[in-house]
Parts: sequence; structure tokens; C-alpha cells
Amino acid sequence: MLIHGAVKPTLRRPALSALVLALIALALPALAADRLPMAKPEAVGMSSERLERLSAMMQRFVDDDLLAGTVTLVARKGKIVHFEAQGYRHREANEPMTKDSIFVLMSMTKPIVSTALMMLYERGHFLLDEPISKYLPEFADKQVIVSDDDGNTMRVDALRPITFRHVLTHTAGVDPPDEALTEEERRSGNEAGRGETLQQRYAGRAKWPLAFQPGEEWSYGTSTNYVAMLVEKISGESLDDYLRERIFLPLGMRDTHYNVPESKIDRVAAVYSPSGENNTIELRDAPAYKEPSQFFPGTHGLSSTATDYFTFQQMILNGGELKGVRLLSPKTVNLMITNHIGDKSVYIRGPGYGFGLGYSVLMDPGKALEPLTPGTFAWGGAWGTYFWVDPVEEMIGVMLTQISSYRHLNVRQMLSVGATQAIIDSNSNKPFSVKGYEKLR
Repeated sequence: MLIHGAVKPTLRRPALSALVLALIALALPALAADRLPMAKPEAVGMSSERLERLSAMMQRFVDDDLLAGTVTLVARKGKIVHFEAQGYRHREANEPMTKDSIFVLMSMTKPIVSTALMMLYERGHFLLDEPISKYLPEFADKQVIVSDDDGNTMRVDALRPITFRHVLTHTAGVDPPDEALTEEERRSGNEAGRGETLQQRYAGRAKWPLAFQPGEEWSYGTSTNYVAMLVEKISGESLDDYLRERIFLPLGMRDTHYNVPESKIDRVAAVYSPSGENNTIELRDAPAYKEPSQFFPGTHGLSSTATDYFTFQQMILNGGELKGVRLLSPKTVNLMITNHIGDKSVYIRGPGYGFGLGYSVLMDPGKALEPLTPGTFAWGGAWGTYFWVDPVEEMIGVMLTQISSYRHLNVRQMLSVGATQAIIDSNSNKPFSVKGYEKLR
């Protein structure tokens, strides 16, 4: 119940001890290698011979010294038809890539955190067009930076508050240009320490002006950190606890962490960077244990495996349910994978894409870089990780690698080409969206 704007968290409960969590994890039916939902490609309308082309495509990047290694996974109709590790997890140590290698997801964290907030939406804690100041009152009454015809900047009152929809769709304007801030604003908003929580780190940004009027532009930045703060404020739990107890443990995602345990460091993939004229790789970060942090952002931070990430996206493709565990309604999933931004440019994806609640949405394959079906939802990470979900073909593609800059590579597009060219029985003429909610034509 809300009284005069005060918020009483309704989901707070004591955090489970590490021992209890470990025992729960051991009891869960995790997707171990011998329990994966595997099938022959032909059983789901795909060609085994053609899927071998995807392996060859990935191997070329390794052979050309452009990537150290990759893990690729393709699933259709709930069955994995391609799952392969190639190259090296840590080349300098002569450690081969393995299917259970753990990768820093970077921005592939965002769809998971956005899902967490939508789980709270389903509990009736907010409507999408309500202001986030309902739970984050310090972000009310914002000002916006505007420029006159001569290029002079000034600040005006925001025409509307920042809403839940805005932060979920990157249309909130929460990342003003540095030069538009005062020295005091820059200092208070950027002070950071490893031991700080997300709430503490962002407290100094409450007085920052917005880069544009909320809802009027699409701008990629820190928006999902506000999603993360909202999850914590509404639930009364840390984001780490909420994701682990409400999503990872129920789905059996044993290897998805903000803080990778020391016992799993020997499975973490090294990070590489392109170098020289030919962009051949050199080691950037060797696998190493890091002391646990209490900073749990929504923009990045999670590490995971291909099977864990497939598990999560299969739940989404199923309409919010997997193996008897339901996290969302099919109606909510469809809301998330619907374009919410009109014809605004999702410039980091290129033409042909819209954006939903945590996912890009392919709108026009004639303009997009990938041969996927309209309605395909996806996202990637700054260190080369990538996934897409094609709800028409009932198909998921995951490609994990670790490269600090990948703009010179077309490896992401090759995942799409290699997977889709292997389809020999297409659903493209069938009216299908996500399971449990048929799309009418």
C-alpha cells in the first residue's frame, strides 16, 4: 500500500545463506551435458549437413587469428541441434574452449534484468507509463538540456516524467553529455568505488539534467541501471539475490553469476583485443578470480554459459515458462518483444530494427544485416557475445566469444546465416509468435 508516496516493499525476506543456496542448486535439474534437450536437426526441420557450414564459418575466425575461440548453440522447437566449442578458452595457457566455458555477458545482462522488472510488473507494483519517481522519488522534477539556433545550451523543465517504459526502452534521456554538466554534477555523479552498491553510485546522478525530453529519442546508455534500481527498490532485495532466487535457481541456471565463484575460474574464457593492421588478437585479460563486489548493475556484470543463456531465452520463447516453471505470462512476453519506439533509430543495430522492453526487435529484414524473420528479438554484449530468438521459426541462436572490439568482424551475422540456411522446413508461412499466444493475421 502506498501512503503519501511512501513505498512499502512487499517482497522483502531474509537472504538465503550461501550453504542453503548451494544445497538448492545441487537439487535442481540443471542442464548438464547429458540432460540437454538434444535432437537430430532433421527431427525439427533442419539439415545436419548444412549445419556443418556454421562450424566451418566459426572455425575460420579462429584460423585467421581474429578470435581465440567460440561456443555456438542453435536450438529449434525446444531442441538443441548444434552445440560446439571451437578454438581456445585461454590460448596462452593452451586451454581449449569447452562447451561449459563461462563468458562475461556484458550487455546480454540487460534482457535478464528487464525480465526481472517485468515480473514485478505482473505483481501489480506499477504500470509502464507511471513515473519511476514512484519508487525513486529523487528522480522526479527533471530538467532537460536544449540548444537554441546558435548552439547555446540551456535547461528547461521536462514535459513529462521518466516512466518505467522509458527506462526499459532506452528513451529516458538519462545520459546527458559530459560537457553539459557542471563540475559539481560531474564529480557527484561519477564518484565510484568497488565496494559501492548501484543505489549509492547513482545517488549523485539524481540532479543531472536529461539529454532530451523523455520518450522523444532512443539513446543507448545506462538506462537499464535504473531498471536494476527499480527491481531492488520494489522487491526489497539486492538485484543479485533477486535474480538468483527468482530466475536462476528456478530455471536451473547454475553458472550465471555477478561474482563468479573461485571454484569456477578454470572455466572462464580469457578476453582478447584486436591489434595491428590485420586485427589479429592479443591477450587483454587472463582468467582471474576477483573479490566479490556489491555492485550489481543492470547494464552489464553477469557471466554465464551458452546452456544457461539458452535456458533463459527458451523460457521467453515458450511464453514465460520452462519445464513447469513459469516466470511470466505469454501476454507479458509479447509485450516485451513488441516494438515500443515507433520509427526511432536503434543506431547501434543499424536500420531495420525497433526496440521492445529489454530486446531489439527486427522490423524490416530488407534493411537489417541479418536474414532473420520479422519479430526476431535479440541483443549482444560489448565483448562479442550475441543471441537472437526467432519466434516464427521457433529458433534460438547463441554465440559466445570474448573480444574487446568486434566492429571489424561479421561473426554475429554469420551465426544468423549459418543457422537459418540450415532450415529445410520453414514456419515462415504460419501464423506463430510465442507459444501460448497465437498471432492473428
